[in-house]
Amino acid sequence: MEYERHFFRRSNLLLIAYAVCLAFFVCVLYDAQIVHGADYLSESATQVTTTQKVKTFRGSITDRNGKVLVSNRQIYTVTFDPKLVEDDPAIVPGENSTVHSESVAQAMLRLLRLLQEQGIAWEDGLPVSLNAPYSYTFPEATGTQRVRFQNFLRDRDWSLTEITADTKLPLMSGKLLKEFELSASSALSADQLMELMRKDFGIPESFTEQEARLTLGVLYELRLRTLERNAATVPYLLAEDVEVELISLLNDGRFSGAVVDSKAVRQYHTDYAAHILGRIGSIPDREAQAALNEPYNTAKEAGEDLSGYHYYQLNEQVGKDGVELAFESWLRGREGTRAITTDQNGKITSELYTIDPQPGGTVALTIDIDFQAKVEAALANGVEAARAGARNDEERERMKTIGGAAAVVSVKDSEILSLATYPSYSQRTYQEDYGTLSQDPAAPYTNRAVNGAYTPGSTFKPMTAAAALESGIIDPKTKINATGHWTYPGDPNSYANCWLYNSSGGRHGKINVSEALTVSCNYFFAEMGYQLGMERLNEYAAAFGLGEHTGIEISERTGARHENTPGEDQSPWAGFGQAQQVYTPLQLANYIATLLRGGQRLDAHLLRDVTSYDGGAVLYTHQPEILADLSLSEETLTAVKKGMGDLVTTGSLAGEFKNCTVTAGAKTGSAQVGDVVPDGVFVCFAPFEDPEIAVAVVIEQGRSGAALAPIAVQILNDYFTPGDTGYTVVPEGTLLP
Repeated sequence: MEYERHFFRRSNLLLIAYAVCLAFFVCVLYDAQIVHGADYLSESATQVTTTQKVKTFRGSITDRNGKVLVSNRQIYTVTFDPKLVEDDPAIVPGENSTVHSESVAQAMLRLLRLLQEQGIAWEDGLPVSLNAPYSYTFPEATGTQRVRFQNFLRDRDWSLTEITADTKLPLMSGKLLKEFELSASSALSADQLMELMRKDFGIPESFTEQEARLTLGVLYELRLRTLERNAATVPYLLAEDVEVELISLLNDGRFSGAVVDSKAVRQYHTDYAAHILGRIGSIPDREAQAALNEPYNTAKEAGEDLSGYHYYQLNEQVGKDGVELAFESWLRGREGTRAITTDQNGKITSELYTIDPQPGGTVALTIDIDFQAKVEAALANGVEAARAGARNDEERERMKTIGGAAAVVSVKDSEILSLATYPSYSQRTYQEDYGTLSQDPAAPYTNRAVNGAYTPGSTFKPMTAAAALESGIIDPKTKINATGHWTYPGDPNSYANCWLYNSSGGRHGKINVSEALTVSCNYFFAEMGYQLGMERLNEYAAAFGLGEHTGIEISERTGARHENTPGEDQSPWAGFGQAQQVYTPLQLANYIATLLRGGQRLDAHLLRDVTSYDGGAVLYTHQPEILADLSLSEETLTAVKKGMGDLVTTGSLAGEFKNCTVTAGAKTGSAQVGDVVPDGVFVCFAPFEDPEIAVAVVIEQGRSGAALAPIAVQILNDYFTPGDTGYTVVPEGTLLP
């Protein structure tokens, strides 16, 4: 009986507790749904969460010593958004317009007049003259502008004509022929086009022809951004890097549709190394976008984690060339993602970063910018001296097109210490200078150090000497009787003359390989080339990196080794650096570095390391890659070095090198190309006993390699003895002390 009483007591307590909980929940539900139901419903209906991309900063570029070469700065931009234009109630639309279209045109004209007053220019890619009577300007337009105009005409169904620089007038489409009540094919004049565009864009009838053309140029650019095939051009910046005073004027409320924003742009802290640094720009088209996104798409198809990949949008800024392109993946950073919640009044109620933005890494290059500046100066002096040495009007005119290049690499690990090209340009003033420099016949935008390919001349002889010694054709003591006139066995009409024989009928007599290098005997190396044969000569040249990619991260030419056609043998001429073989200055410098390492070829490279934007972590450090290894004997290396060392101590370059602050070895080259003045080619290394750097210098139509010796001496002095060591270019033909 006692047990039953306890049972009922516990049951009653549980029922009471259950009833209390139920009552509590009923009260909560009543409050939420009845008392505050309308408020919560309104709040839930109007609260909106949107996701925004958060831009990040591109990484900086420094030299090997941490000097900043490229960074970022914030600028103000002005764009125009027709959707933001408030309609003017006073406007009575014309027959072919609406209140909004006329309001947009009026707002646009006000903005353009302000920009004109402030002296600010904007892009107008419409290939039509600025004043009536109108005419097409296809020859002056860029290729991109012509293609975009062609797409515009096709989108409006006004013309299907392919627009080129030679196009006179586009032909009307069938639609226009009917509109103009024409039965036969007819051209679309520029005046007719302007009338069509005035109607299409709703330009007010009150606008003068000049005002209409001014406004239509920008509205045309905005329309292009809506075309699917031209979507790569989004967005359109009307003005950028504007002053604060202009922003104040825009914010006074009279410039409806104008949008002021900010963005980061690249800031260059040096006028040097322009070809190395490169630049950034918009992705030009969908093909380029697809190429950039290939790694992302491949990883996606493979089901890989995509967090380490970046998907490029069409309006993104990317590296276009130089290290900006080569190290794009390190420099670009990672955009963040932010979730923003707003209430019914548009007030932000919460902000949450779902992905934090991550600035790009700091890329440290192998070059020393101070040394780079000195190399560029020495090269510029050398090229200008060559131009000044022109002997007649014809040469003077031709010399306007010449240039030169120099490359300096580390013997230890093939780090690129300098890559110089002349003429050059400055990334700081690229936009301002482009119109002039793009027309310069000397092609200052060409990176001659890695994209200029030159016949090596006698600078090829150390390679031939090493190949002959390693192949057992000769040893360091073997002497050959160099008579000056070498003839191909069995074919006396096929011959090669030594420079000494050509100049005075002289001969070098019995000489060994070191002596042959010192006196640059063509006879000796024609014989070596013949005995090696073209195939074996090319095998050694390839192992030394001639005609091969050097490993540099920026775009380069590979040059070309000579390949015999059936029935010919050019190996004797190739043996002393002629025949159809061309190499870049960087290849020549790296080949000398490879020789000095005993035949171990490493990748020439510009990237030293990458650190996080705050310097807190090292993300990457370059490790040299062995591309080939000939394992040259010490005997071979000693013999070749001796020939190059004697050239600057007791040989013909002793006078030029007496002012060199360090011991060195060198080899000159003169490359005859057609009937013009020969190119000058020069390679050297220093110090002689324990080489640290290898240098190659080329000057187009520089007459001879010996004329380049002062440039090389200046480069060596600048590297080993920083400071003002003086520089004097010795003109061709001057007697040396």
